[in-house]
Amino acid sequence: MNQPTTIASNIPDTQGSEDTRRIAIDRVGIKDIKHPVVVRDRAGREQHTVASFNMMVGLPHKFKGTHMSRFVEILNHHEFEISVPTFESMVEEMTNVLDAEFGRIEMTFPYFVQKSAPVSGVKSLLDYTVTFIGEVGPDGPTISVKVVVPCTTLCPCSKNISAYGAHNQRSHVTLEVKVNDFMWIEELIDVVEQVASCELYGLLKRPDEKYVTERAYDNPRFVEDMVREVALKLNSEDRVLSYTVESENFESIHNHSAYAMIERDKRTARDAAEL
Repeated sequence: MNQPTTIASNIPDTQGSEDTRRIAIDRVGIKDIKHPVVVRDRAGREQHTVASFNMMVGLPHKFKGTHMSRFVEILNHHEFEISVPTFESMVEEMTNVLDAEFGRIEMTFPYFVQKSAPVSGVKSLLDYTVTFIGEVGPDGPTISVKVVVPCTTLCPCSKNISAYGAHNQRSHVTLEVKVNDFMWIEELIDVVEQVASCELYGLLKRPDEKYVTERAYDNPRFVEDMVREVALKLNSEDRVLSYTVESENFESIHNHSAYAMIERDKRTARDAAEL
């Protein structure tokens, strides 16, 4: 892998000049730059996809600006090498090149899982939005994984008060975790889909459609149920250090969404229990 190069020049370095306002900037950088990445899935395949990057560092009060071109330079020196194992090292490289104490890179990309329909077994791909978040700060590097899992939820109240039928909706459950050991993206997806009224599929035949309709009816979930059930699973998963789980139900009988969120740092809870 090539390293960023410095070109000697007599051109003034305006960004590196002194700023007299004495106000530090928490995050400064670039957003929404596209770059190819390679991600390995649980089935052993390599997915070649395109990610959207946000790259930021902290800027001390004494500097007028950061060198925006160096963010792009770091990306392009990796060429097609960017993958999960190299992601953490790229965050550290960015903070070193820009001489920053804090750095953050967000890498968001579509991730595809091949799924089999529940009755017919017909195979199709379903896409999920995944984000890797890497930070370097006073406590060293940390990596978080965020995945947005679409699913079906059916309203328990509607089912309980209606003579027949119940309204349901497509929901997005967003799960962000910090882990102390490797977890497949699919494992995080499984956590959500196992507690939903029903999971989604890219392709369904009529017997499958009957199945998912009846399964959702048999497994009603409020938005509160979704986040609580996911939290229960994550509380019992030793590899998960902290998590945020959000559920947004795009209501089919209202022009607004229902929303719930649980945020937990299991390390803090563990320390409190030991006191």
